Amino acid sequence: MGTGKSTVGRQVADALHYAFLDTDRVIEARAGKSVSEIFEQNGEPAFRELEHRIVEELARRSGTVIATGGGLPANPANLASLKTHALVICLWASPQAIWERTRDHAHRPLLVNEADPLAKIRELLAVREPHYRQADVLINTELRSLREVAQQVIHQFRMAQAVRERETREVKRDA
Repeated sequence: MGTGKSTVGRQVADALHYAFLDTDRVIEARAGKSVSEIFEQNGEPAFRELEHRIVEELARRSGTVIATGGGLPANPANLASLKTHALVICLWASPQAIWERTRDHAHRPLLVNEADPLAKIRELLAVREPHYRQADVLINTELRSLREVAQQVIHQFRMAQAVRERETREVKRDA
C-alpha cells in the first residue's frame, strides 16, 4: 500500500497500449461495496478469497497491466499463478514513506482503528517481505517520481520481452 501501484500501473498500461486492471477495483465492482466495507462486514479471509478468484481469472488475460493489493502476493498460490503468465514487479518503500503517503487515507482497511499505524505497516511488511522478494523485479519508489517508476517498469518489461523472444528463437533453432 502507498507505493504507487495503481498510478504507475495506469501510466505503464497507457504507454504500452495495454488494458489496466486493479484487482481491488474489480473486487469492489463485483461485491458492490468498497474493500473497507468487505473487510468490515465479511472479514479479511472473505476478501482474500475474492482476490484469489480474480487471480485465477487473470491467467487467461494478456495485454493487461495488473495492479494488485499489497496482500495478494502473500498467498503463495496467487504469486505462483501470476508468475506463470506475467512479469511480476514489486514496488516498495520504507514503512515511514508508506505511512507518510497513506496517513490521510481513510480507505486503508488494515490501518483503520490502529493505535500505531506505523507499527502495523512495519508488521505487514515484515510478514509480506519474503513474498515480495519473489517478484521478478523489485523497484524502490521512495526516491523517484511515479513517472520515473513507470519508465523503469516499462524498461524492465521490454528487457524481459527481449529475453523471451531470444529464448523462443533459440528453442526453434535447436528443434
